[in-house]
Amino acid sequence: MPAISRAFADALTAELPGLRRFATALCGNPALADDLVQDCIEAALMNADTIRELNRLGAWLRTTVRNRFIDEVRRRNTRGTGVDVQDLADDIALSVPAASGELRDVLEAAARLTPDHRDILVLAGVEALSYRDIALELTIPVGTVMSRLARARAALRALLDPADQPA
Repeated sequence: MPAISRAFADALTAELPGLRRFATALCGNPALADDLVQDCIEAALMNADTIRELNRLGAWLRTTVRNRFIDEVRRRNTRGTGVDVQDLADDIALSVPAASGELRDVLEAAARLTPDHRDILVLAGVEALSYRDIALELTIPVGTVMSRLARARAALRALLDPADQPA
């Protein structure tokens, strides 16, 4: 493993809360989010000597989490998930209290959005990144960020209140 500079360690530590928030919002499962973050941190530590721009570390980490999440979704879609019921008996993720009504509705609606729409909403709404920063991170034009965010918000509104949509 490469030598880790103090500056890199501090930058990585500072990114952890936001990275966990991002991963949880992305996949909707705290246990999977923790696994994604752990894998991402491991990758960051293994590549510490190649990451030069510490001010872009957050974007690198979120991209890594997003890519690993997509890989996991593809793997599950290909393989399916077989789980022994006994393995679920002491699963802490299953013992988390359920979200209240409105929050649960928002989380369920967000889970039904496309990954592109969910990414944009999380980066703009949860991580409070500027349009420019989102565009840089996703390597898309700022105009695309703006239109995709507008479509994502409209889709979320439609899922939350289908009766309020124009006919």
